[in-house]
Amino acid sequence: MAQFDVTVIGAGPGGYVAAIRCAQLGLKTAIIEKESRLGGTCLRVGCIPSKALLESSERVYQAKHHFQEHGIAVSGVDVDLSVMMGRKDKIVSDLTSGVKLLMQKNKIQVFEGMGSFVGPQKIQVQAADGSTQEIESKSVIIATGSAVIELPHVPFDGESIVSSTEALAFPEVPKHLVVIGAGAVGLEMGCVWSRLGAKVTVVELFDRITPFADKQISELFLRTLKSQGLSFMLEHKMTSVQKKDGQLTIEVEDKAGQKHTIEADRVLVSVGRRAYTDGLGLDKIGLQTDKRGKISINKHFQTSVAGVYAIGDVVDGPMLAHKAEDEGMAVAEIIAGLPGHVNYDAIPNIVYTDPELAMVGQTEEQLKEAGIAYKVGRYKFGPNGRAKALGQTEGMVKILSEASTDRILGFHIVGPRASELIAEGVLAMEFGASSEDIVRTSHAHPTLSEVIREAAMAVDKRAIHG
Repeated sequence: MAQFDVTVIGAGPGGYVAAIRCAQLGLKTAIIEKESRLGGTCLRVGCIPSKALLESSERVYQAKHHFQEHGIAVSGVDVDLSVMMGRKDKIVSDLTSGVKLLMQKNKIQVFEGMGSFVGPQKIQVQAADGSTQEIESKSVIIATGSAVIELPHVPFDGESIVSSTEALAFPEVPKHLVVIGAGAVGLEMGCVWSRLGAKVTVVELFDRITPFADKQISELFLRTLKSQGLSFMLEHKMTSVQKKDGQLTIEVEDKAGQKHTIEADRVLVSVGRRAYTDGLGLDKIGLQTDKRGKISINKHFQTSVAGVYAIGDVVDGPMLAHKAEDEGMAVAEIIAGLPGHVNYDAIPNIVYTDPELAMVGQTEEQLKEAGIAYKVGRYKFGPNGRAKALGQTEGMVKILSEASTDRILGFHIVGPRASELIAEGVLAMEFGASSEDIVRTSHAHPTLSEVIREAAMAVDKRAIHG
């Protein structure tokens, strides 16, 4: 029986990063993955393929709507969806192959199959052909990620009623796509297919999109997406879907109980994800999940069972790949006897539409609810020279700082390349910086980052350019 210092179950961003860090620290490491390709949901059917399609569809949208502004005459923009999908698939293939090479480089033994506990330090791996083998490990890290939530009254059929996985590979552009849920996944996939020619209607239970975001930023975000052609039905819930001759009749109900119907040919249900612990055999080691299906851990990622750790989407916190990566590195260091740590106050959250939404820290609503005195600095992208040159002037930066100390408590952006700009806010919060620290940091001109500096100056009402 093979023996290891650490075995990781799940080769997603949290799992494979944990395995690499363990190996770097001199621990004999194994990783178990039930899929044939490493990288987890993020690389295979999540973050990476969706960003590939977002990039391709944005090129189409620019060619149709904005090239003429640059003096570029384009007539008859045709989309070859098969080529677009092929590009996406190659990116995924390259990256998943890259993870496999990283396992080889770091001498991590990969077991392909379903891992389940036989005991706290013993795991059975069942391969696709049904054969099994057992391995022993001093420590085990559960990093099995999450799965999409399926609504019980609207089950997926894989064709017209789909999850994000199928929405990444539609064989043709839908005529009318209805998206249930206005979070990151729903909005990103809605934008992809809207840019490619679909009519898109987004149905959201709450009174605004991206309910996790600062309300002012969320409202500005909504206006920009509406201007691009997406339709929204806020404070509505889907009650049923009827399918006949390839067409769907979706019934939705507003907050007053009034019912409406929508005709469409595709429905994307994107109402969140659930922790995935199916088939792990947690009961065999006396490990239970909480009422949300997540595994409880202490501040050292240790479960109630000695030697068994858990990270990523199966534990509390936002279901984000980079959060899982941070936890993967931290738990590896803890197992090796080092002081691993994750600052959960400085985990960014991003929606990769155009404009993008990015945030880190607390919202204005959260600060008000907590009774924390704060200051606000806002600055729009409109006056910024680089934004004008890009032709992307929608959006703003909003910085929230503590009234008494000026320490940054929240950093919010909706605008061009917000996913890259947010790194400055994350770094500032990680080091406990103040808005004044950002003001005193030289920002190159002309760049979009100057909007951040202006927002920081606006905290004390001294923005230079407006």
